[in-house]
Amino acid sequence: MALNRLKQAAAHVTGLAGPPYPLDPLSENEIQQAVAIIRKEHSGLFFNAVTLWEPRKAEMMAWVQDPKTTPRPHRVADVVAIGRGSKVYDGIVDLTEGKILNWELTDGVQPLITMEDLQIVETVVRKDPKVIEQCGIIGIPPEDMHKVYCDPWTIGYDERFGSGVRLQQALMYYRPHVDDSQYTYPLDFCPIYNADTQEIIHIDVPPVRRPLNKAAPNNYHAAAIEAEGGFRSDLKPINITQPDGVSFTMDGRIISWQNWKFHIGFNYREGIVLSNITFNDKGAERPTFWRLSLAEMVVPYGNPEHPHQRKHAFDLGEYGGGYMTNSLSLGCDCKGAIHYLDAAFVNRAGDPTTIENAICIHEEDAGILFKHTDFRDNSVTVTRGRKLIISQIFTAANYEYCVYWIFHQDGTIQLEIKLTGILNTYAMLPDEDTKGWGTQVYPGVNAHNHQHLFCLRVDPNVDGPNNTVFQVDATRGAGEVGSAENKYGNAFYAKKTRFETPEQAKSDYNGATSRTWDICNEARVNPYSGKPASYKLVSREVPELLPKEGGLVWKRAGFARHAVHVTKCEFLVLLVSFLAMLSVWLAVSNAHFLDHDSQIHPAGRHVPQTSGEPSMGLPQWIAENPDADITNTDIVLWHTFGLTHFPAPEDFPIMPAEPMSLLLRPRHFFTKNPCLDVPPSYCSVPSGMGKGVGAGLVDGLSRLAFGKEGAEGKKCCGK
Repeated sequence: MALNRLKQAAAHVTGLAGPPYPLDPLSENEIQQAVAIIRKEHSGLFFNAVTLWEPRKAEMMAWVQDPKTTPRPHRVADVVAIGRGSKVYDGIVDLTEGKILNWELTDGVQPLITMEDLQIVETVVRKDPKVIEQCGIIGIPPEDMHKVYCDPWTIGYDERFGSGVRLQQALMYYRPHVDDSQYTYPLDFCPIYNADTQEIIHIDVPPVRRPLNKAAPNNYHAAAIEAEGGFRSDLKPINITQPDGVSFTMDGRIISWQNWKFHIGFNYREGIVLSNITFNDKGAERPTFWRLSLAEMVVPYGNPEHPHQRKHAFDLGEYGGGYMTNSLSLGCDCKGAIHYLDAAFVNRAGDPTTIENAICIHEEDAGILFKHTDFRDNSVTVTRGRKLIISQIFTAANYEYCVYWIFHQDGTIQLEIKLTGILNTYAMLPDEDTKGWGTQVYPGVNAHNHQHLFCLRVDPNVDGPNNTVFQVDATRGAGEVGSAENKYGNAFYAKKTRFETPEQAKSDYNGATSRTWDICNEARVNPYSGKPASYKLVSREVPELLPKEGGLVWKRAGFARHAVHVTKCEFLVLLVSFLAMLSVWLAVSNAHFLDHDSQIHPAGRHVPQTSGEPSMGLPQWIAENPDADITNTDIVLWHTFGLTHFPAPEDFPIMPAEPMSLLLRPRHFFTKNPCLDVPPSYCSVPSGMGKGVGAGLVDGLSRLAFGKEGAEGKKCCGK
């Protein structure tokens, strides 16, 4: 009952039903409509994706500015389908007009692997005679094949098989009991699965065999912990309640909270997409970002021995962050007064399917927002902040990725990602030398070194679409110690390097200079500082891509070669209205219907089984026009960040969540602290202190801390 009441506290924020907002994800009905339109002209297809083909930016911006007189953008579906023989089709379907705009056979590519694709493999593996034979060699009898499991992965790229046939590699495991974790019992061989014929076509077997691990199970579920002594008993409840409801409002999928306003989208690949993000600055609704998303990631593993070179998963481009998303649970994944959004997708057969509670929206206390105590008289102002969190969690086989988009009251946007789940493991012999490529985290269990490198796509709109990026480095001032200009040697300043071309903008992180990047509107100058209105990218967890230049991962994951890239959306200035220009645009684009607005995926549209020759995505786009002018124009900033993971026993059998975070912070955007109007938790002024009046404003909870003096003050926040 208590959980239901919490859900009801947020229920009132839901907007009224009406025509979908142009950036809303496709509904189940729209997915059905798109599939029906395609089947009228094309048969024998399996569906890989049916998602919103977002209105072009120029068209959408024009409609947002004047929705009454500007034609409403059509509802358009972006479709990927697969035919027999691993044939891949890309299409665009206008749902408003009820017709196919573009339909193409795309040779030499393979689209991402869906959850349905993954689930088929385990059944095939258990029945395959060659797999049964390999299991017997390492100690698993045929009657125990129901205890054999596999994590199907895309094959990455293997030159023996190429890209023409849709393949997966099966990472093999064993469960002595159905409740045991299979990652304690990795097997040493790797079958290759043909998704078109649904059969095992090859098995990679190591030269030195590793028999089935005989160690005791190492589990993390409740029964296992109870058997080892039980859970801690000294934890007291922490209850989070908002008896007056939440502080945000929803109009469909447009949220308004603490001067922020933006649209919350979702797709099968990127997951959460935030669009048209504005901040109300004392009545002026100022644009900050047009579109933010987690666009790609790669997880390269560091064992060079065959076939481990294939283990470098592009978890978004090869599987889909939306497809893998969890259905979130109140009190577990999210806590408090929650508003949920569902996500609709297509299945292999072309039917719509929905993941309930795919997105969680809630508020949390954010600690001190600002505070100062005057040491002269102990007058105090302290204001606690709160934050709005839009989150999803997706499971990529063994790993969980918890994605939190966090909005702060001071105009800051934060992206936090927590990594948890289970290490990818491989079999090892007793006392086997891991050669530094991995760590024995449990007897017989080798966890290989790896990286998690995420790519953030930032489509800025800082006081308008014409922006410029500067690299900012903390730099010592010129002049030697003792010189007239720097006598004591203490001078330092922010050295700013203006990015003018995509080639020049390739930038790496430098912790020694506290490097950040400013996204500026050079036409909008702060009246106090004289500097352009900006949002600063502050990101300090930025490891270098460790696979070497020219290697397979380096070629395939071109987006991860540098911390920052900047590209130009030059096509947008030519596209005033999609509807008016549609016929012309299709004629000139032909096979290249993915214009600059569709430069969404930094490793390319279709990632599985690419060889990196040519290197798709960002390297390809920059090479097309490396000297383009990216100053005072419509640009996209791409930022790669993450961590390098050298596993340890503390990470097993399940990994404590490891967080990483970055900030987009306003700089010279406001003329003063933009959250001074947030009601204080406690405020006393020097004049009042001198007269023996201690408190000015104080909330109920803080009165307990400040005692009698605080209790005499006035309550804030209308309470």
